[in-house]
Amino acid sequence: ASTEVQAGDIEEGKKVAFHRKKGNCLACHAIAGGKLPGNIGPPLINMKQRFPNKADLKAQIGNATINNPNTIMPPYGAHKILSEKELDQVVEFIYSL
Repeated sequence: ASTEVQAGDIEEGKKVAFHRKKGNCLACHAIAGGKLPGNIGPPLINMKQRFPNKADLKAQIGNATINNPNTIMPPYGAHKILSEKELDQVVEFIYSL
C-alpha cells in the first residue's frame, strides 16, 4: 500500500466519513463542516497532535477495541465496514483536521 496521499483522498475521505451508511463519524463526533454531530466521542480536531503517527490513527479507526475493549466505536477495518481504500481515505481526511 502506498503511503503517499493521492489527490482527492481527503475530499473522498470526507464523503465516506460523513456518509450515514459508511463512516457515519458524525453520529458520535463533532467535525468541522459536518451537520448534526453527536457528542459521544471527542470532537475530531488537532488530529496530527493527537496522533503524530498516522498509522496509530488508522489502527484506532480500523479497530478501536484494541485500545479500549469497552468502546462503542465500530471496528471499521476489522469488520470490513469500510474497504481498505475507504479506510485510508477517511484517515487522510481525519488527519487533515
